[in-house]
Amino acid sequence: MAGNEIRIGALATLVGPFAEMGKDGMRGVELAISEFGGEICGKKIRLVKESSNAMPEEAYVKAQELVERHRVDFMIGPLSGNEGIAVRDYAKTRPERAFINGLAGAQDMTLRDPAPNFYSFTPNGVQFIAGLGSYVYHTQGYRRVATIAEDYSYPYSQVGGFMIEFGRAGGKIVRKFWVPLGTVNYRPVIAELPTDIDAILVALGGTDAINFLQQYHEFGGRLPLIGGTITVDQAVLNTTDALADRIVGMASAGPIADDNPDPNWQRFVQAYRAKFPDGFDSPSLCAHGYYVNTKAALLALRSVDADLSNDQARFKAALSKLEFITPTGPVRLDHNRQAIASIFVKVVDRRPDGTLYNRLVKTVPYVTNTLGMPEDEYLKIGPLGRDNPACN
Repeated sequence: MAGNEIRIGALATLVGPFAEMGKDGMRGVELAISEFGGEICGKKIRLVKESSNAMPEEAYVKAQELVERHRVDFMIGPLSGNEGIAVRDYAKTRPERAFINGLAGAQDMTLRDPAPNFYSFTPNGVQFIAGLGSYVYHTQGYRRVATIAEDYSYPYSQVGGFMIEFGRAGGKIVRKFWVPLGTVNYRPVIAELPTDIDAILVALGGTDAINFLQQYHEFGGRLPLIGGTITVDQAVLNTTDALADRIVGMASAGPIADDNPDPNWQRFVQAYRAKFPDGFDSPSLCAHGYYVNTKAALLALRSVDADLSNDQARFKAALSKLEFITPTGPVRLDHNRQAIASIFVKVVDRRPDGTLYNRLVKTVPYVTNTLGMPEDEYLKIGPLGRDNPACN
C-alpha cells in the first residue's frame, strides 16, 4: 500500500453468461466509493478492476493477480457461486489480507470450512430464496413442482433452499434438471419436463435464463414458472420485452424488491440512476450486493482510521463486528462471517409505462445461513447438491 492511498480490488464477471450482471456489480462498487468522496481517512481510494468468466479457476487466478501483481489492500468479489469457493480457498493462502464477497452465493463458501479472513455482507443462495417455497404453496397453490437449474454450487443452494421450505409446507419436487452453465439449447430438457406438475422452478440467470424463457415460450410451454433469485432480476427483465406477458405474475425471492417503500432503498435507486443513466431501470441484485459489501469494507476501514497494519488485524476485527443499515435494512454477520439480513418475496408486474419490475409481496426479516434452524441440526442435512435433498 502506498502511504497516501488505499487500493481496492474488484472482481466480477465481465464476460460470459453473467457479463451484464458483472457490469452492474461494478456500478455498485463505484457507487459506494463515491459516497465516501473517493477517499477514506484522508487517503485516496484507488479501484483496480479484474474480470472473471464465472469459472472458479479463472476467479482464483484473477484474485491472485489483484493481490500479488496489483498489490491491492483488500478485494471485493466475486459474483458467482463456485468462484466464491475458489476465492475463499485463495484467501486461506493469504491470511494477512481481508477478502470481502461481491455476490457469490454458494452456501458452503461460509457454512463449511470457512476462511477466517473472508466476509460476506450479502446473503447466499439458500437465504436468497427464503419465503418463496411457502408463498407458492400457500398463496399460489402449487403442490407439485419440477426444477431446472445450472449444475454448480449456487443453484444447488437455490434449489436446496426452496426444497427445504416447500417440502415443509407439504409440497413435492417431482424431478430436478441440471444443465451446464452457458447452455444455449434447452429444447431437450423442455421436452422431458413432466406434465403432472403445477409449476416449474427456473433457477437460471443471465443469458441462461433468457434462453430458457424464450425457448419455453417457443415450445408452447404453458405451465406457471417460479423464479430463482436472478432469473427475473433487472438484468433479465430489461432484455425480455417479447416475453413480458409470459412472466408477469412470476414469483421469486431475493435481497431486493424494485418497489420497496423503504426510504433507504428509494435513495439508493435515485443515486444509482443519477450516477449511471445508462444502467438498468432499477439497481440489480448485483449492484446492490457489490455496493453493500464495498460500503461495509469502507465503514469498517473508517472505524479504524484506515489502519491496515499488523496483517490488517484491526480492520478484520471491525468487519466481524460491523452492523449497519443497508438500502434494504440492517445487516450483521454470524460467527462464520456470513450475513444475516432481510429477504423479499416478490412477483413480476408491469408499470403504467409498460416496463417490468418485481413487486414486493412479503418480507422475511433476519434470515440466517441455516434458515432459522440450529446450525448443528441444519448440518445434518448435508451439503446441498444435485441429489441432496432428494426428490422423495
